[in-house]
Amino acid sequence: MTHLAIATTGSQSGEETELVERAKRGDRGAAHALYERNATRVHRLMHRICGDEDQARDLTQDAFVRAFERLDRFRGEAAFGTWIYRIALTVALNARRREQRTAKWWDRMSNEVVDETPRADPDLRAQLRAAIVALPERQRVVFVMHALEGYTHVEIGEILGISEGTSKGRLFDARARLKKALARFERDY
Repeated sequence: MTHLAIATTGSQSGEETELVERAKRGDRGAAHALYERNATRVHRLMHRICGDEDQARDLTQDAFVRAFERLDRFRGEAAFGTWIYRIALTVALNARRREQRTAKWWDRMSNEVVDETPRADPDLRAQLRAAIVALPERQRVVFVMHALEGYTHVEIGEILGISEGTSKGRLFDARARLKKALARFERDY
């Protein structure tokens, strides 16, 4: 098994030092070069932690935004790649913590929604609860807002900063996932 060596002490090259200094002065080309040198490795970390390609891309971007906002704090005691990797790890772990808190909230919410339909089969209620919680966050939010809270796609778009079409697409995808997750109950209902 191959292991990546992660530099942890002053192994920053002269070229990298120059790129960092130029980026600190606002040179977008230098910042882009630093991004290009490190993005694949950071993305790979994000994907391994979250397991979702879209979220990994978002988290990678978040990590680089955070790093470039704080570039003035980079002291050069470690390689830039090590520094950005630490920031990325923090961003990924914070996202996981948020997801876990959100999942608990959605679980409580879905329990309330499912419990409002007392005539439903207990197995169906449990599966529905689990299926709602298991939806990707973007789909889950749109599903809950539209199907359970009664918002229109125009309202959802305004609230979430997405287009009406994106809202409709996410709802379509959420319903497809729920239908698949609840397929064994389909003939009974």
